Amino acid sequence: VQLQASGGGLVQAGGSLRLPCAAHGITFSSHGVGWFRQAPGKERVFVAGITWSSSSTNYADSVKGRFTISRDNAKNTVYLQMNSLKPEDTAVYYCAAARRGSANWDYWGQGTQVTVSS
Repeated sequence: VQLQASGGGLVQAGGSLRLPCAAHGITFSSHGVGWFRQAPGKERVFVAGITWSSSSTNYADSVKGRFTISRDNAKNTVYLQMNSLKPEDTAVYYCAAARRGSANWDYWGQGTQVTVSS
């Protein structure tokens, strides 16, 4: 099983990025998916999540109204659209997947660096 996060890069404040998380070896449509981020010297924190059925999404307060999580089951990919980026959004972003009914995040991607300049 492999989760591949990509799409990171350097962007100016106010800009946008879209991060794909592609799954290999599992069927994303039967998994809840989350995005997390870890800034230098800080713990990894939750950013956004989407249920396996796509019936529900939730976001950290710090990104509400700016980030959107969505999924394309045909491509086995979940996306994190990030708009109005701020320097404090700078971090390594990770995606994770949880099997339906699981209380834990069962699989993790390798992370992609997002740097927002002021």
